[in-house]
Amino acid sequence: MDEDRMGSPSERIRDRIRDLRRQIGYHNDRYYNQDDPVISDYEYDQLSLELRRLEREHPEYADANSPTQKVGGTARRELKKIKHDVPVVSLQDVFSKGEIVGFVERMQTELKEPVFVVERKVDGLSVVLRYYDGILKEGITRGDGSVGESVYQNILEISSIPKTIPAKLPYLEVRGEIYMSTEAFEKANQKQAEIGGRVYRTARNLAAGTLRQLNSAVVRERDLDIYVFNLEVSRGRDFHSHSETLNWLSRQGFPVSPDFAVCKTAGEVWDNIQKIGETRWDLSFGIDGAVVKVDSLEDRKRLGMTSKVPRWAIAFKYPPEQKETTVEDIRIQVGRTGRLTPLAVLKPIRLAGTLVSRASLHNQDYMDAKDIRIGDTVIVQKAGDIIPEILQSLPEKRPEGTKRFVIPSTCPICGSPALRDENGADIRCTGTNCFTQAVRRIIYFACKDAMNIDGFGPSTAEALMTGGYIKDFADIYHLKDFREELIEKGLIGKEKGTDNLLNAIDASRENDIDRLITGLGIRNVGKQSARVLAMHFPDMDALAHATYEQLIVLPDFGDIMVQDILDYFGREDAHVLLERLREAGVNMISRIAERTVDRRLAGKTFVLTGTLPSMTREEASELIQNYGGRVSGSVSRKTSYILAGEEAGSKLTKAQELGIPVLTEEGLMNLLK
Repeated sequence: MDEDRMGSPSERIRDRIRDLRRQIGYHNDRYYNQDDPVISDYEYDQLSLELRRLEREHPEYADANSPTQKVGGTARRELKKIKHDVPVVSLQDVFSKGEIVGFVERMQTELKEPVFVVERKVDGLSVVLRYYDGILKEGITRGDGSVGESVYQNILEISSIPKTIPAKLPYLEVRGEIYMSTEAFEKANQKQAEIGGRVYRTARNLAAGTLRQLNSAVVRERDLDIYVFNLEVSRGRDFHSHSETLNWLSRQGFPVSPDFAVCKTAGEVWDNIQKIGETRWDLSFGIDGAVVKVDSLEDRKRLGMTSKVPRWAIAFKYPPEQKETTVEDIRIQVGRTGRLTPLAVLKPIRLAGTLVSRASLHNQDYMDAKDIRIGDTVIVQKAGDIIPEILQSLPEKRPEGTKRFVIPSTCPICGSPALRDENGADIRCTGTNCFTQAVRRIIYFACKDAMNIDGFGPSTAEALMTGGYIKDFADIYHLKDFREELIEKGLIGKEKGTDNLLNAIDASRENDIDRLITGLGIRNVGKQSARVLAMHFPDMDALAHATYEQLIVLPDFGDIMVQDILDYFGREDAHVLLERLREAGVNMISRIAERTVDRRLAGKTFVLTGTLPSMTREEASELIQNYGGRVSGSVSRKTSYILAGEEAGSKLTKAQELGIPVLTEEGLMNLLK
């Protein structure tokens, strides 16, 4: 009976392989193409390790489209594509001393007295530099390993990359890692925050995003750097060893992998890996491992490659750094929806290169499950080397007299009752005049997914609310009445900054109502649900007076969401707010609804993947939605079509496995003829 429900062992293995491929494909896209990873390298490596093991043990599930058979991401269509002369490959990752020793011993068996080089693995974006007669002529990203993107104009803005070298070889190709120092990263993020732009979570993400900029002036401002770690091609000069090439490249003016070590034994290799690990958080730049390479170039040729990785090198990946500290206090934060979130105030510790003094405890159930109390000694790490998280408490080190922390039954900001969600873990403030909630609602109203008011960030919102200029969304549209006063006080910035924000506010009046619906912050109504509402109701008045029967029949609308919508518009203050927004000139008419008279795609769910020939994914999504279709981010048996462009990834693979029809851009347009 249980086996019937769960499937046979073979089916479970097959499904696990499919799931791992899907997850890794998603994380590859976030890392390589979006420069925005959501898990740590260590977590990613564990997924990859499991997939490789399962594929090795079960060759019957082999698939040429598996992420284990591919390298890197895809090339952006805005930048010129260039084919690599030498495939830009990744290295086999290992995670233990035993694997290091095994690699060295295997090389010692296959080669005569091999020598090894151990280097830091700099965490950045891999690039290939091409020199002709000693002059830099091209810079190319890794891309998918075979084809990359030309970033030559941006490369010219990086001062540490030599534009000419003394050796006038007919052709020289080197590979390096573009990175950003900790100091440059903090400086760039500070500037981003000041202008209300995107604040990056890691230096690697910011370095990658900067190098792919279409505006080279941005690159000039952000102090990118490079370490060159491999000589790929050298016409006109022969070399015998990797260490020889590094020393020669250094004499040519290239910054090479710092403090590389030449080793002969497994013990020496491991000692140097440990040494790198002990000092990695003291460096001025990020590293994500250590690389071990066979030094002899002739031996490298003899060893060659597997289908994906060179046999002459491996990369050791360090686990996330973990440290003990104490919980000095637990404080309560109030969010936009009134959620009370406990926050652990920690005795400051240096973790993964930064000072950590706080960590979210999420909710009462989370605290109780981990039994975290004020005064506890806890083990902390950074999830993804970014977000601090408490892994566990150590009760054996707990001082006497500690008590279970209980989230208060009243809001710490306004004193209103705080109640636990029905059938949920969150506790929320019930107050209607809570200042902190109001600030966070304003921030959300102005954010990119809602009214998209550029420059209206958290500091601006708090300053304007504290100054008494705004109390609700409608007040935003009257800020122009206080222009001179705002400039004089400098609450937004100088004259230009203030005018830019006021202009952005004016422009937002013309948004379609799906953005307004999103911005209202109705519980459980996000961007996608708001668009569905805008498609089915001609204006905000019709939506505000919608019935349960009208809402429950909408696609993917369940009883909870419908009730949340009815509860919101059942309040008198919601109708007063809408009227004030209307008086302020904010659009209340659904243009989407006007365009969706033709609903031939109604009831159809589309998933988009790859690069389309003539439109962006956002444009394709809007087109589908304008004809009544729904766009989803993940493939399932409920998916009607997958719209696939060039270099489609794991979503296409999964769709094919499920037998879901695949459309090209031309095929989509044929549906709409």
